[in-house]
Amino acid sequence: MDDVTVILSRMEKGEATSQELLNVVYDELRLLARSKMAGERQGHTLQATALVHEAWLGLGGAAQSRWENRRHFFGAAAEAMRRILVDHARQKNALKRGGGDAMREMSEDLVEFVAPVPELLAVHEVMSELEEEDPETAELVKLRYFVGMTMQETADAMGLKKRTAEGLWQFGRVWLKQRLS
Repeated sequence: MDDVTVILSRMEKGEATSQELLNVVYDELRLLARSKMAGERQGHTLQATALVHEAWLGLGGAAQSRWENRRHFFGAAAEAMRRILVDHARQKNALKRGGGDAMREMSEDLVEFVAPVPELLAVHEVMSELEEEDPETAELVKLRYFVGMTMQETADAMGLKKRTAEGLWQFGRVWLKQRLS
């Protein structure tokens, strides 16, 4: 068992706190957030730390959530990051079209995206369909597309062999391309 799974098991028994979990996963979550933003233009306002903190709060922060293992936890983290990115994309889209009461200056907590906002929103819209059709592929797509994990990181987080993850990713990309064309 890895450290995350051990701590989750101890949390279930009341022997560990969410702070212990955060101490173990924080650096990994920051690396994931940073890798998601690696392709950004120079001088962008993105703060990987802000994305991690917002995702942690979205996961319940200090609340004792019931994650079964590493895969379950990182799947929940991917979903939280996905929601944050989509919310920010929608906000950016609304502001771009004159929505909102007043235009706000971009601050460090607003996320700039590698993917164009319309693409990110379109992928988000079809994800529920993929979740119903193939939940495992949907989880992999979230980790790769919304969190920015490498193939090896995704395979590790999901408890899969890299080759299996690559096959799911190939299927997921083709599936998304068909739905989005």
